[in-house]
Amino acid sequence: MHYRRAQTPGGTYFFTVVTFRRRKILCTPDNVDLLRAAFRTVKSAHPFKIDAFVLLPDHLHCIWTLPPGDNNYPMRWNAIKNYFTRRCPDDYKSPVSPAQRRKRAQTVWQPRYWEHQIRDDRDFEKHCDYIHWNPVKHGLAPHPGAWPHSSFHRFVRLGVYPSNWTVITETGGDESFGE
Repeated sequence: MHYRRAQTPGGTYFFTVVTFRRRKILCTPDNVDLLRAAFRTVKSAHPFKIDAFVLLPDHLHCIWTLPPGDNNYPMRWNAIKNYFTRRCPDDYKSPVSPAQRRKRAQTVWQPRYWEHQIRDDRDFEKHCDYIHWNPVKHGLAPHPGAWPHSSFHRFVRLGVYPSNWTVITETGGDESFGE
């Protein structure tokens, strides 16, 4: 089956990438470092901007902007997945059949990923909010600032979000509401 993907040069894209069989391997300290190295290595050879990012135990979400004239994010994802897989300890790789073994990245990653081309500023904001709320949604953190593997902290430093974005007060909400 052939999947049709958005291919706008210089475009901005939202991605979801998931581990094979949703194994919870990504947030171990060694694998966090390995994934950072994979991104750094691929970005140095094939530049792109990471606008927003969150790493969860079994998947990640991010928004990238590609350079003008460049639409080849599939090559970048292939390189990131392969870098990580080649260097990932074998105990993190899922057992697979001999036929699957030829496709090594599939022992760590699902073979495909979700991509969505960002259409406008509102779409960008909506996807950034989704990315930064994701650890809370999955019960991994009580609020976005409590999750370490997220660009939320950079967004706070830049003044995009207040540090208490989405934090619920002990009273459960705005005390002045309804007065």
